Amino acid sequence: MYGFDYQRPADRAAARAAFKGDSRYLAGGQSLVQAMKLRLAQVEQLVDLGGIADLKTIKVDGSGVTIGAMATHASVAASADVRKAIPALAELAEGIGDPMVRNMGTIGGSIAHADPAACYPSALVGLGATVHTDKRKIAADDFFRGLYDTALEPGELIVAVQFPLVQKAGYEKYRNPASRFALVGVFVSQSASGVRVAVTGCKSAVFREKAIEAALAKSFTPDAAKAVKVGTADLNADLHGSAQYRAAMISVVAARAVATANSR
Repeated sequence: MYGFDYQRPADRAAARAAFKGDSRYLAGGQSLVQAMKLRLAQVEQLVDLGGIADLKTIKVDGSGVTIGAMATHASVAASADVRKAIPALAELAEGIGDPMVRNMGTIGGSIAHADPAACYPSALVGLGATVHTDKRKIAADDFFRGLYDTALEPGELIVAVQFPLVQKAGYEKYRNPASRFALVGVFVSQSASGVRVAVTGCKSAVFREKAIEAALAKSFTPDAAKAVKVGTADLNADLHGSAQYRAAMISVVAARAVATANSR
């Protein structure tokens, strides 16, 4: 690990003031710190957000579920309010990584890192969430741009993520047994504004699968999802599975997600 300066501000204003030059916000460190240990990342200064209490809040009201950027996966999974409002969101958080990752990792850190196989990006896109920063609001559809790439500007601080309430939602993933990252993960939702289907683990970033959305808009059933043949364009291919394999599994996992959503 290369040398770096460390700051732990007590509020957002101090965090913004501390951010300068080649700084990085530390929001759990489950990915960034590991990259630094391996010297895959060199950072002049870490600005640790762990001391900012108002970034850890979870709020559920008539407008939806709002999760502070520093809320851990474990706290989301354990929230009775989240489990009642959007059960699929709590279940997704409960299935991330292992206990250490869930107790240290945060929603803000996860989406800012934008790992192509992470679970949370599919929840944001699958529910049509909005990312609130200290500068603006960004629709989830516009937030994830590519491999580890987001719409965030240098120094822009994620404050919270707001999820709208939906009629039905479900998340299922075919996981890597070692890392628990998604080889194929699918988040589906049905609301008054339509059906959304978000896929993670299959391309350089999370994406919406429009063909399955169209099929589910006509019939929100597992059979409708499973009958769709997904194309292989731009799909990942590696030692875990070919593009053809992932394409076939998207429909299968989507069907499981719909079954989960319909079972509530």
